[in-house]
Amino acid sequence: MSIETKPNSGSKIKYYWEDMLPGTKRDLGTISPSREDILAFASQFDPQPFHLDEEAAKASVFGDLCASGWHTCAMAMRLMVTNFLHESASLGSPGLDKVLWKKPMLPNDTLHLKHTIIESRPMKSKPDVGLVRTQWEMFNQRGDCVLFMEGWGMFRRRHPSTN
Repeated sequence: MSIETKPNSGSKIKYYWEDMLPGTKRDLGTISPSREDILAFASQFDPQPFHLDEEAAKASVFGDLCASGWHTCAMAMRLMVTNFLHESASLGSPGLDKVLWKKPMLPNDTLHLKHTIIESRPMKSKPDVGLVRTQWEMFNQRGDCVLFMEGWGMFRRRHPSTN
């Protein structure tokens, strides 16, 4: 699997909750899974015939071998961590609001991840944490959206509230 990454300035934190401004967009790089990558993931985590067998896939609604939607999500997470979260004060996520697999991801597709901050607010129960709602869109080399996700992240605040 080929992953395009951005230069990493080490493990120094560059982004705190205060830096997560609504409307901010980030390009988080590309990833190109091979047929073997798709088969390996599906064999372990989603062994449905259209993810494992070309003939079964041709007879399915997909018409060709395609990756598990969970594999697509995992690749998006890899790009997010490698090209953003490693430099942030990320504290994980309380969950996702929406996951849509809009088009099948095929072997050797080149997937490109875009990330947009939709909302940002302090966490009421923890004055040193802020919540950020984001939208993730992953596109193939033809410009088709293959994955759409919305969810929340938690980030340490640079300046915790005293309230």
